[in-house]
Amino acid sequence: MAAKEILLLGNPVLRQKCSAVKDVRSADIRLLTEDLRDTLQDFRQRKGFGRGIAAPQIGSTRRVIYIDFEYAGALINPKIVQRSSNKFSLWDDCFSFPDILVHVTRNYRITVSFLDESGKAQKLKAEGALSELLQHEIDHVNGILAIDRAVDSKHIILRSEFEKLSHNSPLML
Repeated sequence: MAAKEILLLGNPVLRQKCSAVKDVRSADIRLLTEDLRDTLQDFRQRKGFGRGIAAPQIGSTRRVIYIDFEYAGALINPKIVQRSSNKFSLWDDCFSFPDILVHVTRNYRITVSFLDESGKAQKLKAEGALSELLQHEIDHVNGILAIDRAVDSKHIILRSEFEKLSHNSPLML
């Protein structure tokens, strides 16, 4: 268990659809969840932000995400089983491209089924920021990145430019 290197945009592992976990209680899955937790905590300490991480971001092609925002822990084999029709848009960022923000549209409310670390089937109902986070991380285990969800090509911006623009003219964004 240790903080791992986060793979960056362009690494082909980030584009792979991950395989389902068959033995939730195996030693390798336990270590993977610990590595995800430690990497999330390390990133948050170094960068000052971060709420979740997915296995492909540390090089594993297993369907595991780890979040620490309104819910803390691993979600194994997460699947969105219900989505609201109402949506919202926001500027999203990602550990795998921390200097880029992407304007995306997400479902406001979702329900996610998953296995917890003990192997028990769970459902998590989420809305707003937690819903967005779960959609972002579940996209990762499906080989989809936030830049794939951009409203259009004009809605991808460097964080430094976003900060300049938002301070000078918030209506432009």
